[in-house]
Amino acid sequence: MPSIEKEVCGRPLSLEFGRVAGQADAGVLARYGDSIVLATACYKKELVEYKSFFPLTVDYRELAFAAGKIPGGFFKREGRPRDKETLTCRLIDRPIRPLFPSDFRNETQIVAYLLSTDMENESEFLGLIAASAALSVSEIPFQGPIGVCRIGKINGKLVANPLMSQFDKADMSMMFVGIEDRIMMMAGAAAEVSIDDIDHAAELAMPVIHQTIELQKDLVSEVGKPKITPDEPSVPAELASEVRKRAGARMVEISRIKDKLERGRATDSLARQLTDELVEGFPDMGPAIQETLDNIAKEDMRSRILDKEERLDGRALTDLRNIECEVGVLPRAHGSALFTRGQTQSLAATTLGTKSDEQVIDDVELEVEEKKSFMLHYNFPPFSVGEVRFLRGPGRREIGHGNLAESSLRAVIPSDDSFPYTIRIVSNILESNGSSSMASVCSGSLSLMDAGVPVKSSVAGVAMGLIKQGNHYKILTDILGAEDHYGDMDFKVAGTRKGITGIQLDLKLPGVPYSLLHEAMVQAHSARMKILDKMDSVIAKPRPEISRYAPRIESIVIDKEKIGTVIGPGGKTIRKITEETGATIDIEDDGTITIASNKPEALAKAREWVESLVAEVEIGKLYYGEVKRIMDFGAFVEVLPGKEGLVHISQLGSERVRSVEDVVKVGDKIWVKVIEIDDLGRVNLSRRKAMEERGEIPRSDDSGKAIRPPARKPARRPPHSRTRRPHGRR
Repeated sequence: MPSIEKEVCGRPLSLEFGRVAGQADAGVLARYGDSIVLATACYKKELVEYKSFFPLTVDYRELAFAAGKIPGGFFKREGRPRDKETLTCRLIDRPIRPLFPSDFRNETQIVAYLLSTDMENESEFLGLIAASAALSVSEIPFQGPIGVCRIGKINGKLVANPLMSQFDKADMSMMFVGIEDRIMMMAGAAAEVSIDDIDHAAELAMPVIHQTIELQKDLVSEVGKPKITPDEPSVPAELASEVRKRAGARMVEISRIKDKLERGRATDSLARQLTDELVEGFPDMGPAIQETLDNIAKEDMRSRILDKEERLDGRALTDLRNIECEVGVLPRAHGSALFTRGQTQSLAATTLGTKSDEQVIDDVELEVEEKKSFMLHYNFPPFSVGEVRFLRGPGRREIGHGNLAESSLRAVIPSDDSFPYTIRIVSNILESNGSSSMASVCSGSLSLMDAGVPVKSSVAGVAMGLIKQGNHYKILTDILGAEDHYGDMDFKVAGTRKGITGIQLDLKLPGVPYSLLHEAMVQAHSARMKILDKMDSVIAKPRPEISRYAPRIESIVIDKEKIGTVIGPGGKTIRKITEETGATIDIEDDGTITIASNKPEALAKAREWVESLVAEVEIGKLYYGEVKRIMDFGAFVEVLPGKEGLVHISQLGSERVRSVEDVVKVGDKIWVKVIEIDDLGRVNLSRRKAMEERGEIPRSDDSGKAIRPPARKPARRPPHSRTRRPHGRR
């Protein structure tokens, strides 16, 4: 049971072969810290039927016990793949697929299981390493191994293979996959970073990539099996020769038709004709005939671009297709936009919701426990490419494209503190001829602004292509579907005017020099500025107000100890507020209360109600309270919800009161003033003092006697002014 170990980025990375999965063609346990992934590789030993493509399947699963959890739900077992698992499948698939011989068509499957996670060393890195190692030691003709490194920009500093606990602080998280000195794949999101940042990240990643490759080579040297040779060429030579002889010239003409649908129909018609003509000599070779025609079109398109810089639709290499933008196209959506670029069209709608609309990610994702308040969902209906098929749930492509567009827009989304809404964008692709994920970025950005979301800036995306023959290559801006299909690269770059927010590189070559990718990013930057100019001419900044159909939301923060007061026993209090006001109320564990309603008066009423529930009684303040209980010595009055005080019988009125019930009864509403809160928190109230402050009775002293101004004494007369009796009188 050979085990190879090497220190990578300060932690031990080990690969072990032979202890488990003995009947697979290869099974490797990859361990980084206490995170462990098992990857197995198997292939069908015989070609049962001709296939015009390489049937590679990658399946990745996170098993709940890896994090010491039991799955939720009724069945208590793992179900259909979660989004993160699907995205990891795609992450593993993209860099390994180009590393199989073109004539190897045997069905092949990679299965990877996350068996243990320490919540610090990520599974994506381990999954890629384990899958590459399993293929490398097997007899499957894999032309690897590949190396992997994630680079994070944390607190302004680039870090190789950061811990998962550092991801929240990262301004950039980019996965680099390479083979020798070439890059196979780049994928990740960033907060408006520069091309220089990406350059430095790639430079930092290469030594780690080499380390992980050397580790796998050490394992292969000990347990690697001899590689098999594919059984036969993908297309029989005789058939390929006959197809080229009969239809080569015609196929070249068809391949130069600019309209995608017309070109496709003409190709299908020619393929059917050739199949009918050649059915006796080459039975069941319809797919091989189609593949040969495809190769003819591919050769013609590539040679025209390399030799003449002549693209299918007549554009120059750096030209964009015609762009049209509209906003507010859906009257009842909170925000909407239609973005059309050539024959690719995305209709995006933004919906604003409350905290209760957040996507909860707790036991669903093994390595993440959080709530998502921003999400983008991508739909790719069959009519967008003129096809007929059943509508099903989102597939791997829809999940992958949606995640890329969401990641590219996340950098400009306002924080929950400044904009406490849940934001959902839905991008529906109405027409597709290349780069629909980048069209979703553009339409999504426009719809956010139309919805009045205070985003930092517009975001645009463009897909870059490549045609490469030896050292001769051409980089294409804004690729068509055919340029993606027949080309060597689909390099999606999204960002703002300030910097890059999202990247995804797919190659059909066994790697390219990083310098070529740098050139493509510079070319993409120029294209992105032009797209942003077009978008800004339609809407340059968010609307000042959100849609009148969107809920209004206010947030207040209360003492965490008073959350129970707002909720009430069994949720009685909060239900009463929502039923009587119609507002929606969400309470967070940190004491943040979010109140939402489409009606301003309902919002104000609910807020006032909540504030009264958590308010503190203040000495010297007047309250209009309800008499709840009557005792011989006074009345208990509720001055705030759940908070009572005593009005002593001596404080009930301006005169002496013989009986409490002579003045108040249970249920009466009276004004009272808080005159004391003792050491035990008991509240003493005075109705008399409240009446005085309201001017209903004269002010009095503490004994209850009215305070009257002192009586004025008569002015004393001076002696000379006394009245004298007349002389002669007695």
